[in-house]
Amino acid sequence: MAEIDHIVLGARSLADGAEFLERHLGVRPQPGGSHDGVGTHNMLLGLGPSCYLEVMAPDPNQPEPPHPRPFDLDDPAVHTMLEAEPCLIAWVARTPALDAVVARLGPRAGEIRAMRRGDLSWRMAIPPQRQDMDNIVPALIQWDGTNAAKRLKDSHVRLVALEAEHPEAEAVRAALRERGLEEAVRVRKSPHARLVARLKRPDGVEVALTSG
Repeated sequence: MAEIDHIVLGARSLADGAEFLERHLGVRPQPGGSHDGVGTHNMLLGLGPSCYLEVMAPDPNQPEPPHPRPFDLDDPAVHTMLEAEPCLIAWVARTPALDAVVARLGPRAGEIRAMRRGDLSWRMAIPPQRQDMDNIVPALIQWDGTNAAKRLKDSHVRLVALEAEHPEAEAVRAALRERGLEEAVRVRKSPHARLVARLKRPDGVEVALTSG
C-alpha cells in the first residue's frame, strides 16, 4: 500500500525556501543536509508522524552531478519560476515494496537509486522526465528502517489535501491507480498541469502551495 511520504518545495536556495515557509506558514523548517552526488541539499518541516515537507535547492558546495538533479531543478523553465519565488515542484510516495512496483511498471517508474543523508538511507525511483505528467505522478521511495518524518520536530502544520490538475485527468488517475495511490490525490481536468498542496497552519489558517 503506497501513501504520501512528503511534498517537495523547490527553491533557488535553502534560505529562500525557509523564508518563504516562515512567511506563509508561520514556522521555519529545520536543517536537513546534503544529498552527496545528487547536487542538492534540503531543509525539512514535520507535518505529523508520517508526512513532511522538504525544501530542496541546488547545493553550491557540490560539483555538478553526473545526471540531472531531481524534479527538474535543472530545467531552465523551473529556474525561471524559482527566481520569482519558491514553489511546489513534486511529491513522493512511500511504498514497502519498491522492487515489485518498479518491476511491474517497467521504465515508467524510473531507475532505482540508493541514496543516503547522514544515518538515513533509502531507495528511490524517479520517473523519467516528460513521463511523469509534470511531476504530478510521484517518485516512489522505500526507506531503510525509520523514515525521516518520524525524526522531525512536529511543526503542527498539517497537509489537509493534495490535488492535481491536468488536461489528461483520466491518464493521471490511471497512473496513480496502478501505483495504489488513487485515494491520495484529488484529480480534476484543467487546461494546465498544476499540483496543489493544501496545508493548515497551527493557527487554523489554510494555505495553498502550488506548482504554478
